[in-house]
Amino acid sequence: MLGVLTLLSLSSLVAPLPPKSGRPVLCRRCCDHLEPAEGSGAQPPSAGFSHVPEVRTYINMTILKGDKGERGDRGTPGKAGQEGLSGSRGPMGPKGSKGQAGHPGDPCKVQHSAFSVGRRKALHSLESYQALVFDTVFVNLDGHFNMFDGKFVCRVPGIYFFNVNIHTWNFKETYLHIMHNAAEQAIVYAQPSDRSIMQSQSLMLELGPKDEVWIRLYKRERENAIYSDDVDVYVTFNGYLIKGSQED
Repeated sequence: MLGVLTLLSLSSLVAPLPPKSGRPVLCRRCCDHLEPAEGSGAQPPSAGFSHVPEVRTYINMTILKGDKGERGDRGTPGKAGQEGLSGSRGPMGPKGSKGQAGHPGDPCKVQHSAFSVGRRKALHSLESYQALVFDTVFVNLDGHFNMFDGKFVCRVPGIYFFNVNIHTWNFKETYLHIMHNAAEQAIVYAQPSDRSIMQSQSLMLELGPKDEVWIRLYKRERENAIYSDDVDVYVTFNGYLIKGSQED
């Protein structure tokens, strides 16, 4: 009895289905009214919009960027351009620090030559020329002056200064020459006088090796003499090198 009641209750809750008709009922969605039927060719409704927005394709290139390639070969250099104008001179830079001392150099070779001699005896002219010979040495550096023949012999080529001083004889003529080898260079002369005087002559000569400089007394055709004595030196002859031609 209980089972019959239960079946009756369930049947009352089930709604009766409508009778089937010959035309099938299509299922519609809530948005079907916004889309045209397929194949109709109609445009979908704009749903209130005045125009359809344009759609453009955007590609993110950073996504497509590949790895960095290897460096290519260097190209051939181009033609040189025209030379530009010289720029203005820049300011002077700061003073540099003091450099290191160099290696010691070779010592300079300094050459010297000098003499100073005197005569204590008087001398009278003869039939021939006479070389004035000296008997007193004041200076004779390296023996360049030959005391035996009264001649200076050049050992160091260069320019020399020479000077001769003599004392004249009363009432006699004084006539001498400063000689360079066999050539007369300068005269020492005094006319006869009742008073003796001191005479002097100086000059410079450029000498080569073995050149000779000496004093010559004139021969007797002209009576002449020089004065001196054993007490004082009245006659002197001096010379020295000013500048050597081979100095370093």
